[in-house]
Amino acid sequence: MITTFRGKRITGVLGVLPENEYDYDIETKPFQTTHTKRLKRIMGYGKRRAAKSTTTTSDLCVFGMDYILKQKWINKDEIGAIIAVTISPDHYVPHVSNIIHGKFDLPHDIVCLDLPQACAGYVLGLMQAFMLLEHMPDKKVLLFTGDVLCRKEPETPLAYPVFGGDGASVSIIENDEASPDIYMNVYNDGAHRDMLIIPAGGFRLPRSPETGVLVDIGDGTMRTKNCMWMDGSSVFNFVQREVPPLINELVEYSGKEMDQIDWFLFHQPNKFMLQKLADKLKVPYEKMPMNVVGDFGNSNSNTVPFAMASNLADKLKDQTFSCCMSGFGAGLTWAAAILTLGNMNFCELIISDL
Repeated sequence: MITTFRGKRITGVLGVLPENEYDYDIETKPFQTTHTKRLKRIMGYGKRRAAKSTTTTSDLCVFGMDYILKQKWINKDEIGAIIAVTISPDHYVPHVSNIIHGKFDLPHDIVCLDLPQACAGYVLGLMQAFMLLEHMPDKKVLLFTGDVLCRKEPETPLAYPVFGGDGASVSIIENDEASPDIYMNVYNDGAHRDMLIIPAGGFRLPRSPETGVLVDIGDGTMRTKNCMWMDGSSVFNFVQREVPPLINELVEYSGKEMDQIDWFLFHQPNKFMLQKLADKLKVPYEKMPMNVVGDFGNSNSNTVPFAMASNLADKLKDQTFSCCMSGFGAGLTWAAAILTLGNMNFCELIISDL
């Protein structure tokens, strides 16, 4: 799918980080080998944020929503829809979007939707927001991303090296007739869905004591069936094979040249993958922020808004830039958007007590 949206823009982005920060060297010390040291150097692993063991995705989203309302960046009667993107919901039902709605006693005519998306979640959430705004000319959409797949307490040792992170974000998307066109494309390959999978936790394989036992997933890596399993080399090859054509197609469709795009805000599984993508696209490294995975960990759909809030916060408040966003991974799904970002009412990264 490739399409154009008109008269829409992002007017605010808030990133919400958990309180507890972990250091890669300290956390992986029991497992430290030449291999783990090499991973740190090549992949860019450094710090990460993990929620406390009792924190849920909605907790982080509600924290962000409360902050936005207290800053008076949005009024309750302006909200037309709440979209929550997560693969770690509080419950099967009710949905995270409904939990947020209820916590703030919002009007009943608000649309609440959850999107169970991971790596490409922010771009897909934007697409859903743009479609809803077609039917809400006088309203705004709140787009939440959030995951707590890594939650733990500081004193709890790791069973195996972890490179992921937790967090949430809130974006405000609204209609603006003067805004430049937005270009988006999305592709899926469900035939290779098992390249990224959490085997247990759904109805096909409910969690049990047996699914919590460490097993070799095939390459010497030890995981439980309750955790994410990734075929690392296959995922890397998929990204390098599919994402450059995705971006080239969208750039051509937009009528732009690659060097006219100021920032490339991509999902961040690791620094090495991003460097190789930049090389293939002939994009200078300084145009593609790569710090998120090393500062906060890979937090799925949060990495794109975190890239904005941690690198461009001051710039996006009073300047405008042509930006290319892209998310790629679980599904397999790969998606991109070319849009103008800037003149935002807010763009911040805050730390919660969760």
